[in-house]
Amino acid sequence: MSTRLPPIELPAERRLAVRVSPDALRQVRAGHPWIYATSVRSASHDGRPGDFAVVFDDRRRFAAIGLWDPTSPIRVRILHAGAPTPIDEGWWMTAIDTAVAQRSALEAAADTDAYRLIHGENDGLPGLVVDRYDSSLVLKLYSAAWLAHLPALLPLLITRLAPTRVVLRLARSVMPTAPVGLADGSTVYGPVSDAPVPFLEHGLSFAADLAHGHKTGHFLDQRDNRHRIGRLAAGCAVLDVFSCNGGFSVHAAAGGARSVHLIDRSAPALSAARSHLGANGLTDVAVTTTVDDAFAALEAIDTTHDVVVVDPPSFTSTRRHLDRALSAHRRLTRLAIPTVKPGGLLLHASCSALVGEADLEEAVRLGAAPTGRSIEIVDRFDQPVDHPVGFPQGRYLNALLLRIE
Repeated sequence: MSTRLPPIELPAERRLAVRVSPDALRQVRAGHPWIYATSVRSASHDGRPGDFAVVFDDRRRFAAIGLWDPTSPIRVRILHAGAPTPIDEGWWMTAIDTAVAQRSALEAAADTDAYRLIHGENDGLPGLVVDRYDSSLVLKLYSAAWLAHLPALLPLLITRLAPTRVVLRLARSVMPTAPVGLADGSTVYGPVSDAPVPFLEHGLSFAADLAHGHKTGHFLDQRDNRHRIGRLAAGCAVLDVFSCNGGFSVHAAAGGARSVHLIDRSAPALSAARSHLGANGLTDVAVTTTVDDAFAALEAIDTTHDVVVVDPPSFTSTRRHLDRALSAHRRLTRLAIPTVKPGGLLLHASCSALVGEADLEEAVRLGAAPTGRSIEIVDRFDQPVDHPVGFPQGRYLNALLLRIE
């Protein structure tokens, strides 16, 4: 098989002996996949990204093995804990096979061909994501440690999954460490194309820009929640805030909504949303789009809707900004509730692992209080089956479906 990887220096069998704090050791033995730099007590030598870090306890007994990343606050990403085991081709293939097998129901589904095949830490491959869009794969790296293992890993993925094309995406923190010739959005296998890739989501047609779109081209984690909103939208006026490329609106329109109003600060995203509506023949629904900051747009709206969806980006990735994130959620609720008709529905989502379900519920209740409207939680949405939760921070998506009286 022919790939387009530039020369990449392999870690070979370079290993570091690492000792960590007692608390970090307890967490690793309990299944946590991360060791932070602040928890590393000593390392046998300076390591390169991708070297294997062997974690020993105070009695010099093997505790775990992971990938060393001196460029990241997460210094070691654990691959295996417990008894010693070689991390070789057989180990990699078993990890891939196990993750793929857990998606067998999605693989067999005729109405959906875009989903996550490998969900990083939650599938035992921390910092590595693989998403499928029809016959294309997007391989996204969230740690520079994975760059050195691409020459070994990519052929295994191609052999197991038989894609027609593989696109590589790099997290912002990984881009500066990538070898020359390996940029974010590179096609590393198969034909190079800038055309959006069509795919199906619960029978509806979408297209994703795999090389330049958000994340890997589409927000796959809200797939089932979009479908749920579609089932509630018959005859409704729907407001879709932070609409991006219109996933919630397309499902709502397909479910019989009489109108959809999309708000996003990206004009190209709203243009893509209109294309998705057209691709599904949803020409009878009244469509309005607003290019604006969501907070400002909500303040300006003077009409009410039967269903309102508020699906913001993550407001924080660090605990020190948690209060600011919760404040943003409170403000969103306060601004969104006046746009909901009495007896209507509001879906309020959060996609940060730092904002737990209880945190979101408290923020929503505090945001609702100044409006004088009562709220009832009628359902709670979270992550789909292809985004499993393997450790506490693995659960990041929470959404409350509220009835606004």
